[in-house]
Amino acid sequence: MRSRLFFLLVLPLLVMSCSRGNEVCIYGGSSACATAAYSAAKLGSKVTVICPDVTLGGMTTGGLGQTDIGNKQAVIGLARQFYRKLGTHYGKLEQWLFEPHVAEEIIMEYLDNPRIKVMQGWYLESVRKEGTRIISITCRNKSGESVTIEADQFIDCTYEGDLMAASGVSYTVGREDSSVYGEKWNGSHVMHMHQFVDGVDPFVVPGKPESGLLWGISDWKLKEEGAGDDYVQAYNYRICLTDVPENMIPIEKPENYDPSRYELLVRVFESDPDPVLWNYFIWSRMPGHKTDINNRGPFSTDMIGMNHSYPEASWPEREEIIKAHKDYTLGLFYFYMTDPRVPEVLQKEIRRWGLPKDEYVRTGHWTHQLYIREARRLVGEYVATQADCENRTEIPDGIGYAAYQMDSHNCERIVVEKDGKLMVKNEGDVEIGGGRPYPISYRSLTPKREECTNLLVPVCLSASHIAYGSIRMEPVFLGMGQTCGLAAAMAGKGAVQEIDVKKIQDIYAHDPYLDGREPDLLLDEDSEFITGTDGWNVVQGRGAYGKTYLSYSGPAEGNKLVYRIPETLSGEYDIYSFQQNTGCPQTVFSIDASGEESQVGFDRKDLHVEGQTSGEWVHLGAFNLKKGKGGSIRISGEGPDLRADGILFVKK
Repeated sequence: MRSRLFFLLVLPLLVMSCSRGNEVCIYGGSSACATAAYSAAKLGSKVTVICPDVTLGGMTTGGLGQTDIGNKQAVIGLARQFYRKLGTHYGKLEQWLFEPHVAEEIIMEYLDNPRIKVMQGWYLESVRKEGTRIISITCRNKSGESVTIEADQFIDCTYEGDLMAASGVSYTVGREDSSVYGEKWNGSHVMHMHQFVDGVDPFVVPGKPESGLLWGISDWKLKEEGAGDDYVQAYNYRICLTDVPENMIPIEKPENYDPSRYELLVRVFESDPDPVLWNYFIWSRMPGHKTDINNRGPFSTDMIGMNHSYPEASWPEREEIIKAHKDYTLGLFYFYMTDPRVPEVLQKEIRRWGLPKDEYVRTGHWTHQLYIREARRLVGEYVATQADCENRTEIPDGIGYAAYQMDSHNCERIVVEKDGKLMVKNEGDVEIGGGRPYPISYRSLTPKREECTNLLVPVCLSASHIAYGSIRMEPVFLGMGQTCGLAAAMAGKGAVQEIDVKKIQDIYAHDPYLDGREPDLLLDEDSEFITGTDGWNVVQGRGAYGKTYLSYSGPAEGNKLVYRIPETLSGEYDIYSFQQNTGCPQTVFSIDASGEESQVGFDRKDLHVEGQTSGEWVHLGAFNLKKGKGGSIRISGEGPDLRADGILFVKK
């Protein structure tokens, strides 16, 4: 992405022209509800957020602190601001690892607006439509009371797509056959990730099929590769634990604990000559001596095959499924802590951890949110597919980006035959890298216009199963929420399919945080403001801000690379350099800021990189830039492998 210079005087007129003062109803409490409500309210709408959730924010407040970002450069608008607000809390520019209660505080800040009314504990019961327009929705709470909300525009911010489905629009559940959209990675697959080694016996009595299958193994028969079905990738909990004794509540034996559910795990232990924690969990450390624990390996926190009915189930049925997942997960940890068949090295480590007293205080210190990786998916005006993920499409109405790999967790645990022997395998996992960050079409957020003209869907958006596996990340949902809030306000009482998408694109370019502040300026390696690149090579690979960076291969005296500071900048700016965890040990930045010269040294051993990234923003200082003066930033280094990546200007 090239550097961008913006003329800010047009912005207030743009926002004022978008404000219609209509009424917007948002159903669902995912992170998208916060950015959708905030955006619609900023453009003058009156907003009602109504949802069943005890805690708002979905997975963002529900334990997913190890942010799945794929590529930081893809995160824009209020989504970027959210991670900046986390950065402020933790003393950095941006923070991508965080505690649940900190995320919740920020989510609630977005909803603290006199134009926004939040109603929690209400479940969707029915939708009233006239023609292609939703007139109202009726919701009921567990006390039997009902409420009807009328609005001009509606936004479905659930992970399940409940409002979308009740509105009578087209949607799908499960995996399309690979032939439907000409995709390689949709449908059924048996791959090597999160997989059993060959030979693990699936039967209660090893070698005796008549004894029955161990718990968790399905009698489903393997389809041919790429075949479609209505199966849903596994759900789990992203688990926040602590190892601080003063803040710890021990994990007790859960209700319905049954150690036979983990018999297959014992067979995994027997096939593992050197058990280590990382083979069984993605055990990510968070601030505050906490964790975000995710599924890893053949038998872990994913409750494979136990969620296929969830997308279309009633709320009482869903609550049974949710409770089963909670019992399974707490039982898994209790099993690790107490069963003598668990390898000592694993048992000793897991016994150090417990539930945090300062998290989830309203829900017994256990997260409120099951990780609904995928449920219903809209079939809207445009369906994102594998081709989008691989940058093989043109999307003129892009309103945000996705960047994660195409990622599906396993759907079933089955018996297969190999070399004449029956064994257990997991089916459904796919982890395939795509291309650069790719745009998401506005049309993927809208139903077909002949079906509904006042509904927007930022979470269960229109995508194939495998494309949704790339899109379905919390930073994307935060961004799509903002887009839907803007679109709902712009549509007024009209059709969401008819808005001018260019106006949304302009807001992202000129006022991404909806506060009138000057947007950041990024000078990346392809910027017009870089000169003297002879001897510098463009390198693709992990670690860059974006997909590439510059690497110098010439003699020291030949290095003439300079980032020119644009003369249009005026005022106090914080300047940052993106630094990777590898590269020249000592780097010097010679900075001429409007005639004031200084040098800033950087020692790579002082760099602390966290999360799914290989680099961090390093603060070079605060500088007073004068319009018409400009300046420059020159990079030099002591030692080999001198690199140049993004330079960022943030207006104070």
